[in-house]
Formats: sequence, structure tokens, C-alpha cells
Amino acid sequence: MTKPLLEVKKLKKYFEIKGGIFGKKVGEVKAVDDVSFKLYEGEILGIVGESGCGKSTTGKAILRLIEPTEGSVIFNGQDVTKVSDEEMRRLRRDMQMIFQDPYASLNPRHTVEKIISEPLLVHGIGTTKERKEKVCELLEVVGLSSYHASRYPHQFSGGQRQRIGIARALAVNPKLLICDEPVSALDVSVQSQILNLMEDLKNKFQLTYLFIAHDLSVVKHISDRVGVMYLGRMVELATKNDLYDEPLHPYTKALLSAVPVPDPDHKSERVILQGDVPSPSNPPAGCTFHTRCPECMEICKTERPTFQPVTDHHFVACHLY
Repeated sequence: MTKPLLEVKKLKKYFEIKGGIFGKKVGEVKAVDDVSFKLYEGEILGIVGESGCGKSTTGKAILRLIEPTEGSVIFNGQDVTKVSDEEMRRLRRDMQMIFQDPYASLNPRHTVEKIISEPLLVHGIGTTKERKEKVCELLEVVGLSSYHASRYPHQFSGGQRQRIGIARALAVNPKLLICDEPVSALDVSVQSQILNLMEDLKNKFQLTYLFIAHDLSVVKHISDRVGVMYLGRMVELATKNDLYDEPLHPYTKALLSAVPVPDPDHKSERVILQGDVPSPSNPPAGCTFHTRCPECMEICKTERPTFQPVTDHHFVACHLY
């Protein structure tokens, strides 16, 4: 196995809860709680889980768009959490993000040309003429036309805006792209176009993706390996075939049972979870999933399971294994 491009070790991000008349700290929201994984060059690692499980926060903490509370993020042999702001700015040339909402992530007052050329300007790449040419080239690459450069974001549809977001992320030739639910705000027909575009770009530019989503069929389509998150923790990580054919964690089984199968005669057994997701500001002791787990044992209520390999490349955090 090649050495990992990105290695996340025991990453935590806690947000303080302030209350009272003086705004003192009264608690904390454990958005990301002890997440570890490796991402290899040229790979697409999908991260799934229900809303509020800490997927997007993990992506943003890796890029230090929000500062991690604890843990280390080793990118290309360098610990991102320990570098200065100036070094971080240089590192961001190799790590870019595609944001979830194509309506909010583009500045409505800037033309498309200005939006896409901004990263080039920040990193001091090329002359004005070269930047102009690069913008036209990138627009063609993502399936738009060079004459779109003079338009504003409100003149585009959701799918076209996401393409502009992808072009902006590609402008500085990054090695790693963190895709934060890049297709969740789009129509199903447009989703497939964007996913196919992303696969083509990966091969064309030798990119590595961390692909965050909550749609399991989308993740299966695009990923090489898949990690499942629940309440700020990674509960299972495996190659996509292993995970979809033989899920081990009870939560993964429940998630996969909810994926619709496009066959009217197919009768699948649906695993219905009881209760609601606990609050991340007050997670249960032991295994965080024990309050809803159909296979809960006594040990689950008190002892936190370790995230460990069960077979080659299949990791799970569960007392059953």
C-alpha cells in the first residue's frame, strides 16, 4: 500500500455552550469526537451518516476552516494543526473544498471570472492574461462555456453553480479535494452529471477525494472505501463492497436497510431504529449508539468500544466483534 496522502488521528472538535448573564461556558457540543482514518493518493473515501453526525465538521476541521480542539491531521507528511497561518495558506493550494450549498458558496456580487480567478490571485499564480485564459479553460473542463465568465451566479441553475464551485476548487491544481455533500442540493438528474464529471476530473487531474454525503447510493457509486459516522464518531470503515455486502455495525445495517432498491418485487427487511439521536452536547456513556441499538449488551452501556480491524481493511467500533 502506498503511504497515505492524508492521515487523521484522534481528531476532536468541541463547540462551547455559553449561558447565564456573563456568558460562561456551561457545556460543550462534541461535534467530532476521536475520529481517525487514512486517505491514500488517488482514492475516493466516502463518509456517510445522518444529519448532525459531524461529517461536515470533520471536513472543515481537516482544512482548519474551523480549528480542531485536539488531534492531528497529517497531510503529505506535514501536521496541518501545527503550522502557522502563513504556512497553512500555502498548504491550502494543495487542499481545496467543494461546498454543500452552491447558492451560498458563491459571492453574488462577483462575476464568474472573478470567483474562479480569486484562488489564483491569492496564491500569486500567473499574470492577468494567464488567469483569464485559465478561467476559460476551467469553465470548458467543467462543462460550461468560456462566455459564461462575464455572468453572475444568479444567472445560473443549481447544477451550473456547483460546476462553477468545482472549477474554483480546481483552479490551483490541488492534490486533495474535500467534497462536502456536493450534490445534495441538486436534482437527481443533475446529481448524476456532477458525479460523472467529478469521476472524470479525478482521472484527468490525479485527484484524491474525501467525499461527504448522506445518500448511500451516491457514495456507493463514487467511493473506493466508505466510513460511517454516528454522533461524532466513526463506527465502521471498509471497502465499499465489504461494507455494502457485509455490514458489521448495527447502525450500518440499519442505514443500508433504508436504501431503496429499484425493483418492485424485491422485499428487503427494514431495520427500524427506536428513539431519537441523542444530543451531541450530552452523549450517552459507553457506546453512543447503545440507546437505539437492537443488539445492545450490558458492556455497551458502560464501556466505549475501540475502533479496530476485524478483517483486512475492515474496521468497526462495536463490542460484538
